[in-house]
Amino acid sequence: MSFFEALILGIVQGLTEFLPISSSAHLRIVPALLGWEDPGAAFTAVIQIGTLVAVLAYFWRDIVRIGRAWGEGILTRKPFENLDARMGWMMIVGTLPIVILGILFKDSIETTIRSLYVVAVALIALSLVLALAELRVYLRVRAGHPLRELKDLSWRDAITTGLAQSMALIPGSSRSGVTITAGLFAGMSRETAARFSFLLSLPSVLAAGLFQLKSNSEALLGSEQDVAALIVATLASFVSGYASIAFLLYYLRTHTTYLFVIYRISLGLLILHWLNSGSLPAH
Repeated sequence: MSFFEALILGIVQGLTEFLPISSSAHLRIVPALLGWEDPGAAFTAVIQIGTLVAVLAYFWRDIVRIGRAWGEGILTRKPFENLDARMGWMMIVGTLPIVILGILFKDSIETTIRSLYVVAVALIALSLVLALAELRVYLRVRAGHPLRELKDLSWRDAITTGLAQSMALIPGSSRSGVTITAGLFAGMSRETAARFSFLLSLPSVLAAGLFQLKSNSEALLGSEQDVAALIVATLASFVSGYASIAFLLYYLRTHTTYLFVIYRISLGLLILHWLNSGSLPAH
């Protein structure tokens, strides 16, 4: 992989990781359109560490506060004493489904379901679910019910959002898309759903990146150029990921997610057209 390819893929990863439009879909589509090789699930998982650092940098105050409260809760044997301590445990509990399913279906994730047909269908199908979640938020507000904030989250929210996050193993679904959707169905405000989505991504992204780096070290770190390309892509994903977080949180304060719904449907239909016309290979 050239440095230019690594730079472009890193930017694409960062910009699309946090917007509910699926980074894995774009990392399949962009190389296919440009005639590059599929970078693979391992490369994608490793450069996500750049977006992980972007979350750490953007939410460092929240993360330090949560980490401190979580540690103090263990030491004092009062693990659920306050909101921050509970949030730490919720992040762990919400991560378990995607870790377990990721290990069980590792081979399929890296091969079979990377088909662009799967990507296109996932883009369209889950955009319709997101639209239904938006409708639920609208009806809740219209009925006079307040939208929930981080302080209102429960263990049920952690489990259901964690289960939703496991759907991100399917390329085209979008980690942020499925978790924000779950949050909206649970009655969260759009900004709260996005914030919880970002925090929930931390353990799973770190685990996936380190696992793939260890399992595929020869392919990813086979030469100095491979290492340099990986570093370039990861740094690019950090910078563009940070910008993406800032944009999405600002945007969701006053806007719905229907823009992303329209984009996902349009992109999914376009991919199906390219596949049927032979312009793109499915695998």
